Amino acid sequence: MWFLGMDVGTGGTRAVIVDANGKLVSGASSEHAPFRTPHPGWAEQDPEDWWRAAQEAIREAIAAAPEPREAIAALGLTGQMHGAVLLDENGAVLRPSLIWCDTRTQPECDWLHEKIGYEKLIELTCNPALPNFTLTKLLWVKTHEPEIFAKTRHVMCPKDYVRYRLTGEFAIDVQEASGTLLLDVTHRRWSREVAEAAGIPMEWLPQVYESPEVCARISDTAARLTGLAAGTPVVAGAGDQGAGAVGMGILQPGSVSATIGTSGVVFAATAEPTKDPKGRLHTFCHAVPGVWHVMGVTQSAGLSLQWFRNTFFAGQGYDVLTEGAARILAGSQGLEWAPYLLGERTPHLDPEVRGAFAGIHSSHTAAHFTRAVLEGVAYSLQDTFTLFAELGIPVSGIRLGGGGARGPLWRRIQAGIYGHAVEILTAEEGGAFGCALMAGVGIKHWANLDQACGQAIEVAQRIEADPADVETYKTGYAKWRKLYPALRSVREA
Repeated sequence: MWFLGMDVGTGGTRAVIVDANGKLVSGASSEHAPFRTPHPGWAEQDPEDWWRAAQEAIREAIAAAPEPREAIAALGLTGQMHGAVLLDENGAVLRPSLIWCDTRTQPECDWLHEKIGYEKLIELTCNPALPNFTLTKLLWVKTHEPEIFAKTRHVMCPKDYVRYRLTGEFAIDVQEASGTLLLDVTHRRWSREVAEAAGIPMEWLPQVYESPEVCARISDTAARLTGLAAGTPVVAGAGDQGAGAVGMGILQPGSVSATIGTSGVVFAATAEPTKDPKGRLHTFCHAVPGVWHVMGVTQSAGLSLQWFRNTFFAGQGYDVLTEGAARILAGSQGLEWAPYLLGERTPHLDPEVRGAFAGIHSSHTAAHFTRAVLEGVAYSLQDTFTLFAELGIPVSGIRLGGGGARGPLWRRIQAGIYGHAVEILTAEEGGAFGCALMAGVGIKHWANLDQACGQAIEVAQRIEADPADVETYKTGYAKWRKLYPALRSVREA
């Protein structure tokens, strides 16, 4: 039997097929239309475009699979978190979705903290209000588009809307629901107290499931459109970070991943919900039943390198840039990069701070600037490890993912800055792969996610931290941490 996992991302939807041994069989992707920004800070996408891309990706993944083909026994979904999809009583989309990177809702965050209380909101949901979260987007619609809010009867996140089109069921998993700011994360259920305070009817919210739990089945209509068999089980899945962690084997307390994509995420599994009273970390339910996770986010991680390349070295490959940077000593001879192109989440919760180079000397070359960008991103991720130490969150192993795991220089820089050996997987297939494993667990092919990942995931390389780098970066990090207060003071002057 085969299992299908699908990732409804920001730029496109990807579907992968995994066999009974947890090995990749095939995959296919379909791009989304670029998200719209009608005003600064706004970001909107059309849910119908996700549904189109999902159909294409599923059909193409099946077509790309070699003969003889097995039946798709079950599937799971992941995708971009925090988006708000509003449906009417007939299940029709009422407006474009406000997606995760839409930051128009700071006034709604302030209102929630005043209405409920900052500390009380963390007690109820394990998190403070941030512009990224779904609830703040619903409140924006309530205030600015009351006619749309009045017609709303169902609220969904992006991948759950695609599941609705596949199955006709309104469902969500606990990990994704944690990012709505409407979930009682400690007890893994909707928070009636928060919903009522915000004026969100409980009946608008989909039923909550654990991630590997079967929650729906493919409808006859979707079967005709996708090539899947009607009645195929669909598990709840998880948001992109939870599913990606499963795909990397980050399942039990002590296991940690550091993933550098457009943003950067440090993700740690925990045995219980660890609440940061200052709200600097996200605390969510994990995709593993009975486990939670904490997560720190750097807004502009891979984006920093992309911006640097496109702005100053358009047309030049990343490999050429990093080859030069590899010849520069650790510490970039005092040149520093603050990766705050889109503000920052962890630990500063500051959407207004902006990026900067500091310590520029006439002897610095393009290679110094490149290395400073790589180091500045890793320093920013180290901020999350610093919080882990402060809150007593164990770190027994670190696995690298995303673009930050592909180049040997960034791997070495991360090992040195984190002061810990890091591991690279043989094949990192991402959240869609993790959801395919969840699908196998959902229909009892594997007993649990530990067994599935034990069979499917293989470590390719372990990079030890160079002691000289560790010492250099320990001093460098202490100096780098002074950048944020300085930038904030300049802004406030």
